[in-house]
Amino acid sequence: MESSQIIGYVGALIVGLVLGLIGGGGSILTVPLLVYLLGYNPIVATAYSLFVVGTTSLVGTLQKFKEGLVDVKTGLAFSFPSFIAVYLSRRYLVPNIPETLFNFGNFTLTKDMSIMVFFAIIMLIASISMIKKGKTEDVVTTTSQPYYKTFIQGLTIGTITGLIGAGGGFLYVPALVLWANIPMKKAVGTSLIIVTINSLIGFTGDMQTLEIEWTFLLTFTGISIFGIILGNYFSKFISSSKLKKSFGFFVLLMAVYIMYKELK
Repeated sequence: MESSQIIGYVGALIVGLVLGLIGGGGSILTVPLLVYLLGYNPIVATAYSLFVVGTTSLVGTLQKFKEGLVDVKTGLAFSFPSFIAVYLSRRYLVPNIPETLFNFGNFTLTKDMSIMVFFAIIMLIASISMIKKGKTEDVVTTTSQPYYKTFIQGLTIGTITGLIGAGGGFLYVPALVLWANIPMKKAVGTSLIIVTINSLIGFTGDMQTLEIEWTFLLTFTGISIFGIILGNYFSKFISSSKLKKSFGFFVLLMAVYIMYKELK
Protein backbone atom coordinates (compact mmCIF):
# COMPACT_ATOMS: atom_id res chain seq x y z
CA MET A 1 0.00 0.00 0.00
CA GLU A 2 1.42 3.40 -1.03
CA SER A 3 2.00 6.15 1.53
CA SER A 4 -0.50 8.45 -0.23
CA GLN A 5 -3.17 5.76 0.07
CA ILE A 6 -2.44 5.32 3.79
CA ILE A 7 -2.73 9.09 4.28
CA GLY A 8 -5.96 8.99 2.26
CA TYR A 9 -7.45 6.39 4.60
CA VAL A 10 -6.38 8.48 7.61
CA GLY A 11 -8.20 11.34 5.88
CA ALA A 12 -11.28 9.11 5.59
CA LEU A 13 -11.22 8.68 9.37
CA ILE A 14 -11.01 12.46 9.80
CA VAL A 15 -13.96 12.94 7.41
CA GLY A 16 -16.10 10.78 9.68
CA LEU A 17 -14.83 12.48 12.83
CA VAL A 18 -15.73 15.91 11.44
CA LEU A 19 -19.23 14.76 10.46
CA GLY A 20 -19.77 13.30 13.92
CA LEU A 21 -18.43 16.32 15.78
CA ILE A 22 -20.01 19.22 13.90
CA GLY A 23 -22.69 17.60 11.69
CA GLY A 24 -21.20 18.73 8.38
CA GLY A 25 -18.04 19.37 6.42
CA GLY A 26 -17.44 15.81 5.26
CA SER A 27 -17.42 16.57 1.54
CA ILE A 28 -15.25 19.64 2.12
CA LEU A 29 -12.49 17.22 3.11
CA THR A 30 -13.38 14.28 0.87
CA VAL A 31 -13.16 15.95 -2.54
CA PRO A 32 -9.72 17.60 -2.06
CA LEU A 33 -8.42 14.36 -0.53
CA LEU A 34 -9.49 12.34 -3.55
CA VAL A 35 -8.35 14.90 -6.13
CA TYR A 36 -5.04 16.21 -4.79
CA LEU A 37 -3.80 13.33 -2.64
CA LEU A 38 -5.14 10.23 -4.38
CA GLY A 39 -5.19 11.64 -7.92
CA TYR A 40 -8.83 11.10 -8.87
CA ASN A 41 -10.53 13.13 -11.59
CA PRO A 42 -12.84 15.80 -10.04
CA ILE A 43 -15.93 14.20 -11.63
CA VAL A 44 -15.09 10.82 -10.08
CA ALA A 45 -14.05 12.47 -6.80
CA THR A 46 -17.36 14.33 -6.44
CA ALA A 47 -19.24 11.11 -7.21
CA TYR A 48 -17.29 9.15 -4.60
CA SER A 49 -17.80 12.00 -2.14
CA LEU A 50 -21.57 11.66 -2.50
CA PHE A 51 -21.39 7.96 -1.63
CA VAL A 52 -18.96 8.42 1.28
CA VAL A 53 -20.83 11.35 2.83
CA GLY A 54 -24.25 9.81 2.16
CA THR A 55 -23.43 6.45 3.72
CA THR A 56 -21.57 7.97 6.65
CA SER A 57 -24.42 10.43 7.27
CA LEU A 58 -26.87 7.51 7.32
CA VAL A 59 -25.03 6.09 10.33
CA GLY A 60 -25.05 9.54 11.93
CA THR A 61 -28.79 9.89 11.24
CA LEU A 62 -29.55 6.61 13.03
CA GLN A 63 -27.53 7.73 16.06
CA LYS A 64 -29.22 11.16 16.16
CA PHE A 65 -32.65 9.54 15.69
CA LYS A 66 -32.09 7.40 18.78
CA GLU A 67 -31.36 10.61 20.68
CA GLY A 68 -34.59 12.21 19.42
CA LEU A 69 -32.72 14.82 17.38
CA VAL A 70 -34.21 14.14 13.93
CA ASP A 71 -37.41 15.78 12.63
CA VAL A 72 -38.25 13.19 9.98
CA LYS A 73 -41.27 15.03 8.51
CA THR A 74 -39.37 18.28 7.94
CA GLY A 75 -36.31 16.40 6.71
CA LEU A 76 -38.34 14.60 4.06
CA ALA A 77 -40.03 17.87 3.04
CA PHE A 78 -36.62 19.39 2.27
CA SER A 79 -35.29 16.15 0.78
CA PHE A 80 -37.93 15.71 -1.94
CA PRO A 81 -37.04 18.72 -4.13
CA SER A 82 -33.36 18.41 -3.23
CA PHE A 83 -32.84 14.82 -4.32
CA ILE A 84 -34.61 15.53 -7.61
CA ALA A 85 -32.14 18.35 -8.29
CA VAL A 86 -29.12 16.32 -7.13
CA TYR A 87 -30.04 13.31 -9.29
CA LEU A 88 -30.73 15.39 -12.40
CA SER A 89 -27.48 17.34 -11.88
CA ARG A 90 -25.35 14.19 -11.57
CA ARG A 91 -27.17 12.21 -14.27
CA TYR A 92 -27.58 14.86 -16.97
CA LEU A 93 -25.95 18.22 -16.15
CA VAL A 94 -22.44 17.20 -15.04
CA PRO A 95 -21.85 14.61 -17.82
CA ASN A 96 -22.87 17.17 -20.47
CA ILE A 97 -20.66 20.04 -19.37
CA PRO A 98 -18.11 20.57 -22.20
CA GLU A 99 -14.54 19.50 -21.41
CA THR A 100 -13.35 22.98 -22.46
CA LEU A 101 -15.61 25.89 -21.50
CA PHE A 102 -13.62 28.73 -23.08
CA ASN A 103 -10.15 29.96 -24.05
CA PHE A 104 -8.78 33.42 -23.30
CA GLY A 105 -5.25 33.92 -24.59
CA ASN A 106 -3.08 31.30 -22.91
CA PHE A 107 -5.76 30.54 -20.31
CA THR A 108 -8.14 27.62 -20.82
CA LEU A 109 -11.07 27.01 -18.47
CA THR A 110 -11.72 23.27 -18.41
CA LYS A 111 -14.62 21.31 -16.97
CA ASP A 112 -12.47 19.89 -14.15
CA MET A 113 -11.05 23.30 -13.30
CA SER A 114 -14.48 24.96 -13.20
CA ILE A 115 -15.86 22.29 -10.86
CA MET A 116 -12.94 22.65 -8.44
CA VAL A 117 -13.08 26.48 -8.51
CA PHE A 118 -16.83 26.40 -7.87
CA PHE A 119 -16.16 23.92 -5.06
CA ALA A 120 -13.60 26.34 -3.59
CA ILE A 121 -16.13 29.19 -3.72
CA ILE A 122 -18.66 27.08 -1.82
CA MET A 123 -15.88 26.23 0.67
CA LEU A 124 -15.24 29.96 1.19
CA ILE A 125 -18.93 30.52 1.92
CA ALA A 126 -18.96 27.55 4.29
CA SER A 127 -15.81 28.73 6.09
CA ILE A 128 -17.26 32.19 6.68
CA SER A 129 -20.45 30.69 8.14
CA MET A 130 -18.33 28.51 10.45
CA ILE A 131 -15.96 31.29 11.54
CA LYS A 132 -18.67 33.86 12.25
CA LYS A 133 -20.39 33.43 15.57
CA GLY A 134 -23.62 31.71 14.53
CA LYS A 135 -26.65 33.84 15.15
CA THR A 136 -28.84 30.93 14.14
CA GLU A 137 -28.29 29.23 17.49
CA ASP A 138 -30.24 31.98 19.24
CA VAL A 139 -32.96 32.47 16.64
CA VAL A 140 -36.49 31.60 17.67
CA THR A 141 -39.18 31.87 15.01
CA THR A 142 -42.90 31.52 15.50
CA THR A 143 -44.00 30.43 12.05
CA SER A 144 -42.57 28.16 9.39
CA GLN A 145 -42.44 29.20 5.74
CA PRO A 146 -44.85 28.06 2.98
CA TYR A 147 -43.86 24.78 1.34
CA TYR A 148 -43.34 26.34 -2.10
CA LYS A 149 -40.41 28.30 -0.63
CA THR A 150 -39.01 25.12 0.89
CA PHE A 151 -39.37 23.48 -2.53
CA ILE A 152 -37.45 26.27 -4.30
CA GLN A 153 -34.73 26.28 -1.63
CA GLY A 154 -34.42 22.51 -1.88
CA LEU A 155 -34.04 22.66 -5.66
CA THR A 156 -31.40 25.39 -5.40
CA ILE A 157 -29.31 23.68 -2.71
CA GLY A 158 -29.73 20.32 -4.44
CA THR A 159 -28.38 21.69 -7.72
CA ILE A 160 -25.35 23.22 -5.99
CA THR A 161 -24.55 20.08 -4.01
CA GLY A 162 -25.05 17.93 -7.10
CA LEU A 163 -22.53 19.95 -9.08
CA ILE A 164 -19.79 19.84 -6.44
CA GLY A 165 -20.52 16.47 -4.83
CA ALA A 166 -21.20 17.96 -1.41
CA GLY A 167 -23.72 16.86 1.17
CA GLY A 168 -24.87 20.42 1.78
CA GLY A 169 -25.21 20.15 5.55
CA PHE A 170 -23.76 23.62 6.08
CA LEU A 171 -26.56 25.02 3.89
CA TYR A 172 -29.40 22.96 5.35
CA VAL A 173 -28.70 23.59 9.04
CA PRO A 174 -29.33 27.38 8.92
CA ALA A 175 -32.30 26.82 6.58
CA LEU A 176 -33.89 24.41 9.06
CA VAL A 177 -33.30 26.79 11.98
CA LEU A 178 -34.41 30.01 10.30
CA TRP A 179 -37.22 28.76 8.07
CA ALA A 180 -38.47 25.50 9.55
CA ASN A 181 -38.45 26.67 13.20
CA ILE A 182 -36.25 23.78 14.40
CA PRO A 183 -33.83 24.09 17.37
CA MET A 184 -30.14 24.05 16.46
CA LYS A 185 -29.31 20.57 17.81
CA LYS A 186 -32.30 19.02 16.08
CA ALA A 187 -31.47 20.92 12.88
CA VAL A 188 -28.03 19.26 12.81
CA GLY A 189 -29.62 15.81 13.19
CA THR A 190 -32.33 16.57 10.63
CA SER A 191 -29.78 17.84 8.11
CA LEU A 192 -28.10 14.43 8.22
CA ILE A 193 -31.22 12.68 6.90
CA ILE A 194 -31.41 15.21 4.04
CA VAL A 195 -27.71 14.76 3.26
CA THR A 196 -28.14 10.97 3.31
CA ILE A 197 -31.05 10.94 0.86
CA ASN A 198 -29.60 13.58 -1.47
CA SER A 199 -26.12 12.11 -1.62
CA LEU A 200 -27.08 8.47 -2.18
CA ILE A 201 -29.72 9.28 -4.80
CA GLY A 202 -27.25 11.63 -6.50
CA PHE A 203 -24.71 8.81 -6.56
CA THR A 204 -27.15 6.54 -8.40
CA GLY A 205 -26.98 9.05 -11.25
CA ASP A 206 -23.19 8.64 -11.32
CA MET A 207 -23.45 4.85 -11.30
CA GLN A 208 -25.06 5.07 -14.73
CA THR A 209 -22.22 7.13 -16.22
CA LEU A 210 -19.04 6.13 -14.31
CA GLU A 211 -17.08 2.96 -13.60
CA ILE A 212 -16.89 2.66 -9.80
CA GLU A 213 -13.89 1.21 -7.93
CA TRP A 214 -16.01 -0.51 -5.29
CA THR A 215 -13.17 -2.06 -3.28
CA PHE A 216 -11.52 1.30 -2.65
CA LEU A 217 -14.80 3.16 -2.19
CA LEU A 218 -16.22 0.71 0.35
CA THR A 219 -12.95 0.64 2.30
CA PHE A 220 -12.77 4.44 2.40
CA THR A 221 -16.43 4.65 3.42
CA GLY A 222 -16.06 1.99 6.12
CA ILE A 223 -13.23 3.95 7.73
CA SER A 224 -15.35 7.13 7.58
CA ILE A 225 -18.24 5.32 9.29
CA PHE A 226 -15.90 4.32 12.12
CA GLY A 227 -14.88 7.98 12.29
CA ILE A 228 -18.44 9.29 12.63
CA ILE A 229 -19.14 6.82 15.44
CA LEU A 230 -16.06 8.14 17.26
CA GLY A 231 -17.04 11.72 16.44
CA ASN A 232 -20.55 11.31 17.84
CA TYR A 233 -19.07 9.88 21.05
CA PHE A 234 -16.51 12.67 21.49
CA SER A 235 -19.09 15.36 20.62
CA LYS A 236 -20.52 14.86 24.13
CA PHE A 237 -17.27 16.16 25.63
CA ILE A 238 -16.12 18.78 23.10
CA SER A 239 -17.57 22.24 22.41
CA SER A 240 -18.88 21.95 18.85
CA SER A 241 -19.03 25.75 18.42
CA LYS A 242 -15.31 26.20 19.15
CA LEU A 243 -14.43 23.21 17.01
CA LYS A 244 -16.55 24.51 14.13
CA LYS A 245 -14.78 27.88 14.22
CA SER A 246 -11.34 26.24 14.11
CA PHE A 247 -12.47 23.96 11.29
CA GLY A 248 -13.76 27.05 9.48
CA PHE A 249 -10.26 28.56 9.37
CA PHE A 250 -8.90 25.25 8.06
CA VAL A 251 -11.56 25.18 5.32
CA LEU A 252 -10.70 28.79 4.42
CA LEU A 253 -7.04 27.85 3.93
CA MET A 254 -8.02 24.82 1.83
CA ALA A 255 -10.28 26.97 -0.36
CA VAL A 256 -7.45 29.44 -1.00
CA TYR A 257 -5.10 26.54 -1.80
CA ILE A 258 -7.56 25.03 -4.31
CA MET A 259 -8.02 28.43 -6.00
CA TYR A 260 -4.24 28.83 -6.27
CA LYS A 261 -3.73 25.26 -7.47
CA GLU A 262 -6.36 25.52 -10.21
CA LEU A 263 -5.78 29.09 -11.43
CA LYS A 264 -1.99 29.47 -11.20
